[in-house]
Amino acid sequence: MTAPRLPILSLLETRVLGVLCEKQHTVPDTYPLSLNALVAGCNQKTSRHPIIEASEADVLSAIDSLKGPALVVESSGGRVTRYAHNMERALRLPSQSIALLTALMLRGPQTAGELRINSERLHRFADISAVEGFLQELAERPDGVLVVELPRQPGSRENRWAHLLSGTPAIEEIPVSVSPATASAADVTAGEIAALKANVARLEAEVVALKGLVGKLCAELGMTDQDG
Repeated sequence: MTAPRLPILSLLETRVLGVLCEKQHTVPDTYPLSLNALVAGCNQKTSRHPIIEASEADVLSAIDSLKGPALVVESSGGRVTRYAHNMERALRLPSQSIALLTALMLRGPQTAGELRINSERLHRFADISAVEGFLQELAERPDGVLVVELPRQPGSRENRWAHLLSGTPAIEEIPVSVSPATASAADVTAGEIAALKANVARLEAEVVALKGLVGKLCAELGMTDQDG
């Protein structure tokens, strides 16, 4: 039995799904989420791209749309209505794939290395190869492709991935150079880390050699001063 074909989701609908998936792992004590908590998660200023400002009415409308394909379910009982995602069952996907889709829905296109870091609180992947394996499965899914590998941007070392829940993504230009003061750990790949370590070791060796040379020069100057 194949999974039903999904409708094209809006940005807010994917944001609602992403927030529900994220908070299930990061704040399990308050999950399923109330409407207030869900709105706050959608409008969160950190770990979100793009940043949005959605009202309660906007989020309720998105929830109603997501109930149709059974991506969101409503919890009954208690004084406050609460909401939970149903992505694993509705899409027939493993938790690893849901973690990657969540990171893509919340933060936009990312490289496999960035996805490994940004999805760590949802699922801890052993290495980037594991991430790439699940991305390939999502990109070749018989019931409907859910991710796509984007063309490499000028100056980039790796390709980025994007989800297809909202249709074909627009290709965004990304800065070629990033200031060290604003660069995050997510922007540094394993290969770059190894290169940085090699550079540090080389610089340390050069510093030791320079110290020896400076010491020798100082000693010689000291002897000259005494002789004078």
